[in-house]
Amino acid sequence: MEHSRADGHRTDSMSRGRSAGVPADQATVRRSNLALVLRHVSTYGPCSRSAVAVATGLNKTTVTSLVSELQARGLVKETGPQHAGSVGRPSVALVLDGSRVGALGVEVNVDYIAAIASDLAGRVLIDRRIGFDAMGSGPERSLDELVRVIEKTIADLDRLGIALAGITVAIPGLIDTTTGTVVVAPNLGWHGVAVAERLSQADIRGDIPVTVNNDANLAALAEYTSGVAAGTSDLVYLTGEVGVGGGVIAGGRLLGGADGFAGEVGHVMVDPSGERCRCGRTGCWETKVGLAALVRMATPDRAYGTGPQVVRDPEERLAEIEQRRAEGDPRVDAAAEEVGRWLGTGAAMLVNLFNPRVIVLGGYFARLADRIIPAARQELSRLGMSEAVERCRFAASDLGFGAASRGAAGVVVERALSDPTTIAIRTAPAIGVIEGTPMARLPHSP
Repeated sequence: MEHSRADGHRTDSMSRGRSAGVPADQATVRRSNLALVLRHVSTYGPCSRSAVAVATGLNKTTVTSLVSELQARGLVKETGPQHAGSVGRPSVALVLDGSRVGALGVEVNVDYIAAIASDLAGRVLIDRRIGFDAMGSGPERSLDELVRVIEKTIADLDRLGIALAGITVAIPGLIDTTTGTVVVAPNLGWHGVAVAERLSQADIRGDIPVTVNNDANLAALAEYTSGVAAGTSDLVYLTGEVGVGGGVIAGGRLLGGADGFAGEVGHVMVDPSGERCRCGRTGCWETKVGLAALVRMATPDRAYGTGPQVVRDPEERLAEIEQRRAEGDPRVDAAAEEVGRWLGTGAAMLVNLFNPRVIVLGGYFARLADRIIPAARQELSRLGMSEAVERCRFAASDLGFGAASRGAAGVVVERALSDPTTIAIRTAPAIGVIEGTPMARLPHSP
């Protein structure tokens, strides 16, 4: 039997319960059906049990049992009667809960560490960022500081009564996601740094899963799910940081590449006679459009690497640049337009390669979009294939510098939606299944 999943994909009895040629056990089938019901409620709630049964193809008794278990895990709740305009007793509506289950996304970047914790419905519970010189501190000190931020955030969640379902770490570099190792992060100066292993050795509860991924990929996921271009199946996200990374959504899926290294657009050469990049090459795109390039042009007296080495959050640097712009300093607009031209040069390659509908500009690009986008659009029109360019637009992100950590938290949420059994049962389910056998109503735990 074939069923329609809430996320738009199709699933049959084999894909829901087994891999090819391998019989599915009852626990696997139930786990798959729990995810099927949870996704439907998440996408279409409030909805009744009967509506879930019709949409998923599961019988009503099974749905009732599954909903009971999801309630026991704190993932679904009832919101009261649902009136559909028909005669008869109104049905009880179900919605996604997850208010007591947390997801934590953290990011280490050149000059800050950020953390965003949300519940499983995506409501932000904690949002913090601290200025930190990760570029000058080395991996050991940076990871020590990251652990402190994580421990503080977990303590805050504990005080709120939130059980943490997982942690995802965003790093600007090439990541081996299977081991949680940073292969290379040029702007941080990291090579072969085992981030997940280091966190496993810290004073963080061992039952909390930790994953590591590229910052631009995670930001692209955040944009796809909740940003200005949410739901756009083909988009490119560009970070506006000291380094420039790209996340590519193609056909509604994140493009990872053979080794998960896709999207390192900042190190595409655009100027053979340009400046030397931190990666060791010459004329990389990020040497033209990264935040360091903007700061060097707009406020040369405060450029990276000059004067006292004071840690400055990128928001502080932007505030100073915007203040000088308000005071009429012509270098600011000139710098933004120069960045825009080079941004359009690189964007033309991306449009020709990936044919996106939207190029989402994050970080500082979004803050100076009124100057950057017109210049970028003009250069894109000059260099890109006209048919693809005409159907592609630039959009300024509204997620700020928190896009990567928000996307990182979203990965934890997605994992819980895909496998609800990773979330512990908080109360005994009224109706459940043990090894495939319906069990009687149980008293609630005290």
